[in-house]
Formats: sequence, C-alpha cells, structure tokens
Amino acid sequence: MTDELIINRIYIIRGQKVMLDEDLAELYMVTTGNLNKAVVRNIKRFPEDFMFKLNDDEFKNLLFQNGTASWGGRRQAPNVFTEAGVAMLSGILSSDRAINVNIQIMRIFTKMRLLLSDNMEFRIELEKIKKKLTNQDKNMEIVFHYLDELLESKEKPNPPRKRIGFKPDDL
Repeated sequence: MTDELIINRIYIIRGQKVMLDEDLAELYMVTTGNLNKAVVRNIKRFPEDFMFKLNDDEFKNLLFQNGTASWGGRRQAPNVFTEAGVAMLSGILSSDRAINVNIQIMRIFTKMRLLLSDNMEFRIELEKIKKKLTNQDKNMEIVFHYLDELLESKEKPNPPRKRIGFKPDDL
C-alpha cells in the first residue's frame, strides 16, 4: 500500500486531520459496519477528541466533494477518527493487516506533522523578510521624496537676497 493512497484519505475537518470510517475499513480490509461495531463495543476508548460523527453540513459537503449520487452511497454521516482515534483502533482490531496498516498510517501522520512544522518555520522566516522589505520600501519612498524636493528646489530660481552684515566698502 502506497503512502500516497493513505495521504489522499486524510481530510481536514474541524481543524483536525481525520480519516473516515469507510476509508479505514477499506484499508483494514473489513466492512465499515464491522469496523463501527468494534468501535461501539469499545466506545469508552473513543472520546470526542479521538472520534466524532460529522454534522449534517459537514456530511453534505463530503458527499458533494466525493461526488456520491443521491441514490447510492452512504445514507448517514460517517464516524471520523483523529490521529489518536486511529491509534486506538489498533487496540481493538488485531489482525496482522490492521496492525501493519496502523503502523503505516501513524508514520504518515508523523511525516505530515513534520512537514507542517517545517512549513510553519518557513512561513515565519518569509514573514520576517516581508517585514524587512516593507520597511525598506518605506525608507526608499522617503529618500525619493527628499530627492524630489531637492530637484524641485534646484529648478526654482532663488530670489536675490539682501546682504546683511559688514561691508568693506562702507569704511
């Protein structure tokens, strides 16, 4: 099983990386019904931050994104599992396939977390550079403004000035 296959089944819902029950069931090679039955039998292991059911809007959005026809596919909102929930599934699904798939999924979640943290550091550095450039742009504007004023003052003839002070002719 390729990492890309698993990565394409990870969604961001409610600001969390999650996987759908039907996708996990397919990866584990069990039916969605059997996966959910195992979860119900062990429901104490799945608090809301491990697993939750999609609300109606989220479910409609998911159906729209996946292009499921109104006459086929799911009829009710799926359970979605966070990274911790997927890890907990390994405790209730003990087939060799489930164990191997879980290990691979956990590695992918870890890689994604590392990529996001590297990306965040890159964004912070990029913002620092943008701020410096913005400040430099402002400073350059000021310099050009003063240069324009100097050029304007040179273009205007200076009126003759009345001399003041000691004149050697007056002696």
